[in-house]
Formats: sequence, structure tokens, C-alpha cells
Amino acid sequence: MKSRFIMSMLAGVSGLTLVVGTLLGASPARAADVPAEFGSDWHDPVTAAPPVDRPSGRSCQVTLAEAQFKDFTPYRGTYTPPERCGDRWSKVVLRLDGKVKGRQFDRLGYVHVGGVEVLRTSTPEPSPDGIEWSVEKDVTRYSDTFRTGHDVEMLIGNVVDDTYTGVIDVKVTLTFYAGRQAADTPDRVLTLDDGVALTTPRNSERVVAEVYATGSGGGCEEYWYLTVPKKAPYSCQADDGPYREVQVRVDGRLAGIATPFPTVWTGGWSNPFLWYVVPGPRAFDVKPVEYDLTPFAGILNDGRPHRVEVSVVGVPEGQSGWSTPVNVLVWQDAGKAVVGGKLLGSDVGDLADSTVYTPGTEHRLDSEGGHRLTVAGYLDTSHGRVTTTVSRTLAATSAHRWTDGENVDGLDATWTDDETVTVDGRGPAVTSRTHRTYTMNGTTTVGADDRLRTVLTLGDRADAVTARGGRRTAWSRLDDTYTGDATYTVNVPRDQRHAVGTTGEHYRLHGSEGCYDRRLTTVQGLLTEDRRRC
Repeated sequence: MKSRFIMSMLAGVSGLTLVVGTLLGASPARAADVPAEFGSDWHDPVTAAPPVDRPSGRSCQVTLAEAQFKDFTPYRGTYTPPERCGDRWSKVVLRLDGKVKGRQFDRLGYVHVGGVEVLRTSTPEPSPDGIEWSVEKDVTRYSDTFRTGHDVEMLIGNVVDDTYTGVIDVKVTLTFYAGRQAADTPDRVLTLDDGVALTTPRNSERVVAEVYATGSGGGCEEYWYLTVPKKAPYSCQADDGPYREVQVRVDGRLAGIATPFPTVWTGGWSNPFLWYVVPGPRAFDVKPVEYDLTPFAGILNDGRPHRVEVSVVGVPEGQSGWSTPVNVLVWQDAGKAVVGGKLLGSDVGDLADSTVYTPGTEHRLDSEGGHRLTVAGYLDTSHGRVTTTVSRTLAATSAHRWTDGENVDGLDATWTDDETVTVDGRGPAVTSRTHRTYTMNGTTTVGADDRLRTVLTLGDRADAVTARGGRRTAWSRLDDTYTGDATYTVNVPRDQRHAVGTTGEHYRLHGSEGCYDRRLTTVQGLLTEDRRRC
């Protein structure tokens, strides 16, 4: 039969996001104020991630969208650039302010400007009394899009009826800060014609594709990391198990590989009490997967359209559940109208994907997967021949255990994504290395008394180093850890769940540009700790 764990998760999400801001004036509750269990209201959603740094000086604000989402009808409007802040900006910040009350699932949303996806986010689940939240994102990289007027489309697909009463009310704005444009801002932001065709400027000297890859939509791919092969008796199955990899191909040739982030939405793991106040990492900030396609620029610069395709390895044939919209960022050579070049070659390793199923009173599936890709190419730019080499190595391991009926369901998984980009031209070579690690360790248990308990830890970590001529010039270390332990009674009305839970997030970012350290703790929906260091 379908487990309560899986059926509850199937009822959930759609998903997108950014950095959620703490409400002004909010302060941690005293221990004496913490109730014995969850009530009808709780603290508004908050994350420990840093807010977007805003420069001083003149700014202009434009409203992108203002809508109430009750169904799957998108908001459509028009964007007009600001009049008093010029057409070059030191920073552009997107902000979403939302509110919802009653009962509602978490929902996935997006904002498109001229077809460019500038935001993907998911919503928190509301309290009966109502919640408000905000999301901020640095969208300076899309400045090329914002310089001219465009159509705007926004959607947070929702269902409102007698049971699920929450109408999602949102407003999205852009704030432009006048000033000198950052040197690393792309010159062009492109989308794919008909979803696959890309035509770049003929003087492109750097090309980066970003893919907002999300497994979502209420099916098993929403929690792909728990799927098992068909030989194992579990309610979510995939032909080869849980290994997933997001691939990009250019004219049929493999051009990039990446590990998708294992996002847990705010209804995840069958336990909304884990997420009412503190969401999991990236749940409110769906970051795109980035692929450096510069080795292919010599091919792309011929002035013709080229086929760019995204696929997700491991998804059963014919099964939906993944969204993979693509933006392409291009930096142009100001000193040359046409930049020629050549793809020097690629080295594609064998894709590894194996599972071992062990039956028993407690079933167990051990999974391992991985892949390796190196591509290199050169461009003859106005400042000489420049060779770019991109190497990426992926690995995934997991141990999934469950009982008959899935009243015990646990996962311990680790994903790594190592990337090295070397740019060698005039002067010392510049090498950027990034080591990403994602972790998930949790168990959901349903007891004989119908008390469901979930204990879960999630990790989002990244170490990045840039060196010039072998000498380190910049570095950073990110460690974003979520922990949660929540229990409630299932199969009873909402006011009889007697839920309790402790959740927290510790976000640490250290590096050559400074230090940020913030820890949050909640108990029964009240914020009991908000501590900043550095």
C-alpha cells in the first residue's frame, strides 16, 4: 500500500526562491513564553542566510508584479525601465513580499521578464492566523534584460477550495542603484528560441548557461533522492534508483554535467512542522546550476543557431516532474567584431550508477553514482589566444532503509560536485576551483499511536578558491546546516495534532571578503535564538 509518508509528500509542492529577510522588530522569545505545543499561529518565516548588500546613493524602484494566486492562471504585465537611474547600475535587487493565511500547501513559482527567468521560489505553508514573508535576490546579472521594456509573467500555481483556503498574495519589485556597473556583469542575457535554439553574438568571449533545475510538481521526482529500482518494494520507483544528474548538450555533444541540489520544500518529509518558521537550504532561494560553456564559444560564434538541450539522467522515460528553464549569459570582446576559435576536445568518463537492494524486516538500498567530464577550447580574442578548460566530477552515495508499510523511512546521503575552470592566455593562468557538498540524513517514524516523528539534518557546503599563476587571490567557505526534530499525530483534525518541534539553521560564510555567521533556533513555532557573530 502507499505509505503515509509518501502519500503526504505527493500532496505537496511546486517550488522556487531567494533570500528571506527577518521581519523588522522580530526578536527571540523567552523560554517562559514557549508553549507546550504548536498553536494556531507562529513566527513568520525567516532564514539565517545573509541579506542582499545594498549600496548607498540614488535608487529607483519598479513594481514587476502584484497579484493574488488562487489557481494556475499566470499574472501578465509589462516592465518599463526606471527613468531616473540611467541604464547602468551598480546593483539591482529583486524583492518578493508575500502573505497567506488559512490552510495551503507549499507552492512553486517563477518570475519571467522578457522570457528570462529572474526568480524561482517556493512558498511557506501558512498558519490559520496568517503569515508574511519576504525574499530578496541580487539580480544584477540580468541588467541587459532590464535596460528595455518587456512582458512580465509570474505564476505561483495554487488550488483554493473549501479545504485549502490560502490565497497567496504577493508583490515583486526591482530596486536599481545608480552607479558604475560591475566589471563581471554579463553584456547579454539570452534565452533559447523554441526552447532549444541559441544564437550568440559573434564576438562572445565567455558563455555561461544557468539552469533552474527543480524536481517538483507533486510526483516522485519531487523527492528523487528516495526513489528505488522496481525490484524493491517501495512506493516511489525509478528504473535505476536515485541517481540524478543535470546534463547540457550543444549540438548533441555533452557540454556540461552537474549534481542537482536536493531541495526539500516546506511540506517535505511528511512533516510541515519542520518548516513553518525555518525552511530548508535554498527552499526560498532556488539557485540555478551554472555551466561554463566557453570552450564551445568557437563553435557558437559562427552566427548560426545551435541546439542547446537539457536533460536529467535517471528520470524514468516518459515521466514528468523536472523543470529546467535556461538563461545564457554572454560576455563580449569589445575590441573585436568576430571572435574565432575551436573546441579542442572533450574527455567523457563512464557514467557510474549502481544499487544494491537488501530485503528483510528492514529493507535497505545502497546506491552509488558518479560521472566525469573535461572540455577545452580556445578563442582568438583582441587580447590574444585564450584557452579555457572546464573539468567537473560528480559523486553520490546513499543508504535508504524502510520497513513494510514505510512506517519507518530513513535516508543518509551525500552528493559532491567538484568543478575546475582554468583560463590561460596572456599573463599567468587563472584557475577557479569549487568543491560542493550536499548532505541529507533523516528518518521519519510513525508509531502505533499514530505519532509521526521526523529527525532530519540537511547540509549545503561549498569551498571555492581562485588562483592566478598558482598564487591564491580569493577564497570562500560556505556551510549552511539545517536541523529539525518534529512530532505530531496523524489522521486527526488539525487542532488535535498536538505538534511539538525544534528546528534551527546555522549559516556560516567565511573568506577573503569577510565573515558572516548567524544561528536561528525555533521551538513550537517561536523563534528562541537569533545569534550573529563576526
